Amino acid sequence: MPICEQVNGFFIPSVTLMGIGAHKELPAKVRSLGGTKPLLVTDKGMTAIGMTQKIVDLLVAGGIHCVVFDETVPNPTDKNVADGLAVYQKEQCDSLITLGGGSAHDCGKGIGLVSTNGGTIHDYEGLDKSEKGMPPYIAVNTTAGTASEMTRCCVITNTARKVKMAIIDWHVTPAIALDDPLLMMGMPPALTAATGMDALTHAIEAYVSIAATHLTDACAEKAIKLVSKHLRPAVANGQDIHAREGMCYAQYLAGMAFNNASVGHVHAMAHQLGGYYNLPHGECNAILLPFVEERNLIAKMDRFAEMAAWLGEDTEGISTRDAAKKCMKAIRTLSEDVGIPSGLKELGKRYGKEVKIADIPIMTENAQKDACVLTNPRTLTHEEVMEIYEAAM
Repeated sequence: MPICEQVNGFFIPSVTLMGIGAHKELPAKVRSLGGTKPLLVTDKGMTAIGMTQKIVDLLVAGGIHCVVFDETVPNPTDKNVADGLAVYQKEQCDSLITLGGGSAHDCGKGIGLVSTNGGTIHDYEGLDKSEKGMPPYIAVNTTAGTASEMTRCCVITNTARKVKMAIIDWHVTPAIALDDPLLMMGMPPALTAATGMDALTHAIEAYVSIAATHLTDACAEKAIKLVSKHLRPAVANGQDIHAREGMCYAQYLAGMAFNNASVGHVHAMAHQLGGYYNLPHGECNAILLPFVEERNLIAKMDRFAEMAAWLGEDTEGISTRDAAKKCMKAIRTLSEDVGIPSGLKELGKRYGKEVKIADIPIMTENAQKDACVLTNPRTLTHEEVMEIYEAAM
């Protein structure tokens, strides 16, 4: 039998500092990368709760003076990136710090990418479109979900097309990631739930991805087990440092898995809900997850059976098919326990939006063009994707 060449990459920041108090290393790490005037990219929420000032004070105490750009919005846009880039260039910054969750990290990645490569963020949609690396870049994470602080992924909304552009580029991988559970203590229950289910989605989609490897499998397995153990207590009591630390590791491991094995149709479809209605990514993922994986079940039945057990289901003495179906049950039970809306209509109402049946055809068309579908374990037709959207309503 001929040997077919196959090379699998494994992308991760050069350094990750994780644990209680890790954020205090920030000034020293900025200096180690040669940064003298970083742009601190964050959002108004971080500023309102005093987190931005806390980091600014830490930097100043360490001899680093930064410029703050706190205009990042949920589901950051092309305009967001352009505005941040204008500040970066006007202030003659030489490095980047992102503070927050996925939105701040993705916006900062977009700013950095365009600052060194030119053009606009639209030029980099797709896989490895850039030629030059980022400025010195440190991501300080405050949520346990997206893992954007350690990935080569950047998702930016194209406001003209109302579509989320998936930018997968090894150049946007942060040089240093800081994950400190102390910075996650202030997350409210709803955000804790949404980001936690986002992490679970990353791990599950990576585990059944057609690009999965032994390395990504190991990360996904541990992530799923940690989410199953720690998400409920983290939602119940945000001051539970043990649960926060468990979720901190869970989301990072899930990031290691999907950063290298990619994801699937859950993300492709969730991207359209975010781009079209500006709905929160984590909750979109959580709602779509069991519906998509029910379709995927026949492609990776043994893997779904394994995940059911990792999620706490009793699979002893039953068939692989019955065990696999319990995985969907476990996902729905966890979502219900942590307060995820039951469907897309309820989710829309929570955020003052109306998710319309009439929009499903265009969202389906765009989802089928999303790069994430390439690693889904089952090929889903246009009609099947429409049916999933309708079922999830």
